[in-house]
Amino acid sequence: MEIRIPYPEIGPLNVPDENLLGIFSPSTGTVGGNEEQIIDEAFIYPIGAPPLTQMLSGRESVLIVVDDYTRSTPVQKILPRLIKELGFAGVKKDAMKILVALGTHRLMTEKEMVMKFGVDFLRQHSIINHPWWDLSQLSYLGETERGTPIFVNRLAKEVDCIIGIGQIVPHRVSGFSGGGNIIQPGICGEETTGKTHWLSAQFQGREILGKIENPVKEEIEKVAQKVGLTWIINTIQDVSGRLAKVVAGDLVHAYRAGASRSLEIFQSRLPKETDIVLVDSHPYDSDLWVAAKGIYAAELAVKQGGVVILITLCPEGVSPSHPEVLDLGYQAFGEVDVKVRQGMIRKLTVAAHLVHVGRVIREKARGILVCPGISKTETEKLGFLYAQEPKMALEMAFALMGRDAKVAVLQRGGEILPVV
Repeated sequence: MEIRIPYPEIGPLNVPDENLLGIFSPSTGTVGGNEEQIIDEAFIYPIGAPPLTQMLSGRESVLIVVDDYTRSTPVQKILPRLIKELGFAGVKKDAMKILVALGTHRLMTEKEMVMKFGVDFLRQHSIINHPWWDLSQLSYLGETERGTPIFVNRLAKEVDCIIGIGQIVPHRVSGFSGGGNIIQPGICGEETTGKTHWLSAQFQGREILGKIENPVKEEIEKVAQKVGLTWIINTIQDVSGRLAKVVAGDLVHAYRAGASRSLEIFQSRLPKETDIVLVDSHPYDSDLWVAAKGIYAAELAVKQGGVVILITLCPEGVSPSHPEVLDLGYQAFGEVDVKVRQGMIRKLTVAAHLVHVGRVIREKARGILVCPGISKTETEKLGFLYAQEPKMALEMAFALMGRDAKVAVLQRGGEILPVV
């Protein structure tokens, strides 16, 4: 069977039929109707909250928080509809602020801003990138009951209403993205984000990834509620990027309704855990910090002692925002936990990332990386085995697991949710 890789730079791969367990991908053909109608229905019938025009009565200023370049949310279809709705409610244009929820990612480039928002929209509206690294731009709101300190973009406390626009897909840290994630990690400081991510690192991937309700999501929602997230608009798209559903309203109730639909689309059933998992990271390919989503998906499909082959591009290398990842390399939870306790690793965001990948390639399986954006030296420093092309990686995996080893191919590894 010829396996086509979703990157023109990387050629196809042949997997012997007798070894191939199957090719697994999210569902297709999930679009429910006209996209404009789907958006309209979300605004007209919000979940767990009143319509915007009613909710905005007596409120004069609004902060619109939008996800960044690492998400494919079709904001060009959502934002004009939202701004029109705000106008109906009496909110003046100069009382609307738009903030990009970077989490702890790098700033968006001008090209990415144009792709995300459109040239015409950028000419008419000022859009701010969230400066998560600058404490002077953050406000401190105390702690949650669990002890998470809340540092959030100061704009959140200068408005009467916060509206979040995001996307719901399976997510290793919080089960699914969407809902309160637009605030945490979206517009919080790194200390806040580190706490929720380190909480996620305490759990195996199968305990969090694809779970609509879990302890990490609950904590994220607590942060978002304390910050004052008033209303959300979340999209659920099929693998072609077309809208399958849009939910709006309360950050908890609307999210749960959307996550249920996302689960239907992105889960893919496997008959069993397998010896070798070959996975791409599409559509998360910019750097390894986001491309590691393919590794998280593979954790749910690979057997103990197996091999995971990650194929990705990473033109920006390991992580422009978190260079410490390359210095430290991926490690087992116990190793990282000791270093955190001893103060050797201070950034909990980095510690959690090391663990999330380390649980797969250090504790459960071996990892082989095929990535033109990361050198052989860097690959091995991280803890992966290096392969220049997929064919070489598969031969290495067979050498480790035997010629009878079964291979599962996971497509769109950045979004797929394998279910055994």
